[in-house]
Amino acid sequence: MRWQGKSKRKYTGGRLHLHRKKRKHEAGRPAAETTVGESRRKKVRTRGGGEKMRILRCDYANVADARSGTTKKVKIIAVKSNPANPFFARRNITTKGAVIETEIGDAVVTSRPGQNGVVNARLI
Repeated sequence: MRWQGKSKRKYTGGRLHLHRKKRKHEAGRPAAETTVGESRRKKVRTRGGGEKMRILRCDYANVADARSGTTKKVKIIAVKSNPANPFFARRNITTKGAVIETEIGDAVVTSRPGQNGVVNARLI
């Protein structure tokens, strides 16, 4: 479980003395870690009763081509690189900023698959 509360350290590296313990509402959820494969989604309840779609596996991406001004639904072949974590590329994990290999060429992911439930990208 992740904790999204205040750090025990100041930005300078000095120690902060917290005035209270951790709270349940500060807890986060594990990352979706969207991989390449047959599409699989999961609905998650958020605070306030809303819903988020998490995409756990995806095989298609909406790729925008700025030169022609069109967007196409294209099959994802593999994740080439991922600046978030070099090990994500080896495990084919898609996050925002990842470079994916598609049928029409390489593209950079612009959406947040674990938050939005869809993979949008733009052609390089």
